[in-house]
Amino acid sequence: MVEAAELIDNDFLRQYEIKIDDQLAKIEYSLQERKIFLTKLVIPESINDEDFKKDFLSLVFEQIEERNLSVVPTSPEIAKFVRSNRKYKRMLPVGVRI
Repeated sequence: MVEAAELIDNDFLRQYEIKIDDQLAKIEYSLQERKIFLTKLVIPESINDEDFKKDFLSLVFEQIEERNLSVVPTSPEIAKFVRSNRKYKRMLPVGVRI
C-alpha cells in the first residue's frame, strides 16, 4: 500500500505526508540545526493498521537518513517504533536515549 504512494516533505506545513485513497497520513516535525524533532503521527482510522504505520515510518526515516539529520522522536508512537527497530537508533543525537 505504501510503496504505491509518494512520500512528500511539505516544508511549508513542516510535515511528511503520504496520501492513500484520498486519506492523508502525516508526521509533523520541527527542524533545528541538524536535528529533526518528530512531534506527531496522524494516521486516519480508515488506514490505521500496524503494517502501514511501520512502512510509513520506515520511509520517513530513510528520507531523513539521506538528508544526514539526527532524529529526536518526541511522539510516543514514533519513539516506540525506534525502540523496536535498532537500525534507526543510530540516528539519535549523542546523549538521547529512548
